[in-house]
Amino acid sequence: MNDIPRDTLQEQTFYEQVGGEETFRRLVHRFYQGVAEDPLLRPMYPEADLGPAEERFALFLMQYWGGPRTYSDHRGHPRLRMRHAPFQVDRAAHDAWLRHMRVAVDEEELSEEHRTTLWNYLTYAAASMVNTAG
Repeated sequence: MNDIPRDTLQEQTFYEQVGGEETFRRLVHRFYQGVAEDPLLRPMYPEADLGPAEERFALFLMQYWGGPRTYSDHRGHPRLRMRHAPFQVDRAAHDAWLRHMRVAVDEEELSEEHRTTLWNYLTYAAASMVNTAG
């Protein structure tokens, strides 16, 4: 008999459960559509084209949630606070970032459980990037 013992079955990662690369690329693309039009956030992205930032963020989220390790392979450890240190991230920037992310998350057809898990992480991450009073 070729039955696989129950305790050897591997659970799917969050990345796989929500649809993998396509889901994260859509999510991040929608987020950056909002950032592109935001007078507070747009200046924090010095590149004329938001494409490179979008790519980095998509790769980071994919890796964080159990997808390929492409982000670390190309950029090393995420060091999120260090990478954001050159920018003044205050409460207004935090709120604007979450506003655009809320739109992007809500447009994805995720289960309530997945949406909540993702949103909890994003709100935690946004709060941890604040480095300036105000």
